[in-house]
Amino acid sequence: MNLCDFVPENIRLIQPYQPGKPISELAREIGLEASTIIKLASNENPLGVSPLALDAMISAMQNVALYPDGSGFELKAALSSHYDIKSEQIILGNGSNDVLDLVARIFLKPGASAVYSQHAFAVYPLVIQITGAHGIQVPARDYGHDLPAMLDAIKPETRMVFIANPNNPTGTISNNDDLYRFIGRVSRDVLIILDEAYYEYLPEINRANSIQWLKEFPNLIVTRTFSKIYGLAGARVGFAIAHPDVADLMNRVRQPFNVSSVGLAGALAALNDSEFVQKSYALNRAGMLQLTDGFRKLNIEFIPSVGNFISFRIEGNATNIPKVYQSLLHQGIIIRPLGIYEMPHHLRVTIGLASENERFLHALEYALGELV
Repeated sequence: MNLCDFVPENIRLIQPYQPGKPISELAREIGLEASTIIKLASNENPLGVSPLALDAMISAMQNVALYPDGSGFELKAALSSHYDIKSEQIILGNGSNDVLDLVARIFLKPGASAVYSQHAFAVYPLVIQITGAHGIQVPARDYGHDLPAMLDAIKPETRMVFIANPNNPTGTISNNDDLYRFIGRVSRDVLIILDEAYYEYLPEINRANSIQWLKEFPNLIVTRTFSKIYGLAGARVGFAIAHPDVADLMNRVRQPFNVSSVGLAGALAALNDSEFVQKSYALNRAGMLQLTDGFRKLNIEFIPSVGNFISFRIEGNATNIPKVYQSLLHQGIIIRPLGIYEMPHHLRVTIGLASENERFLHALEYALGELV
């Protein structure tokens, strides 16, 4: 037998997560200058990194020969103060994907199940499959989470429910009162993973008081990241907030140096850069309006979004999607097809700078013209 035949089938059948196409890859494939390419595929902050974070990371590079603080003491202390929680409730990760994977490895096993929504973040079924547990996908309602149906889908062997709020790639959000009631109705022996990677992009009216809910619901875990509005996608720093007993288990299994010293320094500084966060939020709201107005002028159907991205539909045969996608690539614009999310007629675009949004809309109009 081949050595790989001894690996469990659930591992051998995994389809790896496909990230957005890098600028360097498109430059090689098509022969474009990298500086002329716009990447609007991975929900990154078009303003780049917080200036305070950049300075802090450059300074931290002076000691990069030393191992980082494995406990992340300073960052956890800052998060504790920022969110009014205890440090022992915090789990740091190599991006929030790391803590999603970590919690699945601890609480799931063969014979267990986990519930998630159709059109939700592709990492959820991936981390479930890695553990050998059974994934229960619940059909979406209007491209968002159908919370009553998800509640009904929970079985005696279910140990975990994943909720993305707002959801990626659809940009939909659950009503705060509905979400609170849902959490209250889930059995306390079932973990609820509330993935809030895009929380800081939410209008104030849509922001749930989710971290304070932890005082009431010991089976709730809230995950957030520095990859989005804070502009640290390449530094890979995320975190989870949980009941101290749950956090203790996660910190026992967590790799001791899963966040670099450079990442820790950048995140600590970014957390205090409220001016950069506010500027990023305002740019995103203006960009969202720019794109939705553009879609309406082009008679393109889109899914209303509260994130820093928006998904839109290309009518006609499903083959129109790769045609539009390829046309945009050849015009130097990278966005994201959504076939892996069971949305074969949709593409997702990240909100960029005003000039990037304008160029994208012009390129999209040209691509649509090629379909005629």
